[in-house]
Amino acid sequence: MLAFILNMRLIEITSLNHPGTEPYHSLTEAQLRSGHITDGGVFIAESPKVISVALNAGYEPLSLLCERRHITGDAAGIINRLGNITVYTGERDVLAAMTGYTLTRGVLCAMRRPKERSLTDVCSDVRRVTVIDNVVEATNVGAIFRSAAALGIDAVLLTRNTCDPLCRRAVRVSMGAVFLVPWAWIDDPIQDLKPLGFKTAALALTNKSVSIETPALAAEPRLAIIMGNEGYGLPQDTIARADYTVRIPMHHGVDSLNVAAASAVAFWEISK
Repeated sequence: MLAFILNMRLIEITSLNHPGTEPYHSLTEAQLRSGHITDGGVFIAESPKVISVALNAGYEPLSLLCERRHITGDAAGIINRLGNITVYTGERDVLAAMTGYTLTRGVLCAMRRPKERSLTDVCSDVRRVTVIDNVVEATNVGAIFRSAAALGIDAVLLTRNTCDPLCRRAVRVSMGAVFLVPWAWIDDPIQDLKPLGFKTAALALTNKSVSIETPALAAEPRLAIIMGNEGYGLPQDTIARADYTVRIPMHHGVDSLNVAAASAVAFWEISK
């Protein structure tokens, strides 16, 4: 165990603004994305399990912030895989004071953002995709990615007014699913997907909505399910231009589900 510790670039944190720890406490999500720290930007992965999923998917670690007790505990396996990167460490209360929150399982990892993929690259040779349109809550975005990974959705597309899927909370809630499902930004879901051979299905409550169980949906060779904002749903223009408008059948007078819950139901149905 002593040899394991000596092989690390281990730095004890002595202040709340220790040099090199800026990604963990003083930079906003926008600054992390902008390339303020390194070309291409940085994101933060939280917890040993999520970090391990990212490493398995080929993401590049830059540094680690770890409670001292986890160095030879929960984080030991990860640290063994990281190579010669810096591991910042301290007691639980010091790290919580620095970051402003209690670390999940005591570990954060700063990782290099991947190069953005194009829509055509992500959508080549896939059958079922989802579009997240103006979904702003990181928790919902992370949950949608987790459902997409679990229920067989081939790719996730996000309009540019949607929360970044690599923000810390979205990554954590997804349990690393953001590293498993291909994703890309999209400008106009209807206009951009049509040339690629997709039929589009807007998830919305209208007089013309058909059930998500409609056989015609399952028969489509390429289908994109479009999900809208938590409070306002999809823009009327998007609904009007979609090939289908679909709803999830409800009971007891309930008219809708949270977008993350609705995504799981819709993904289960369209990926059968």
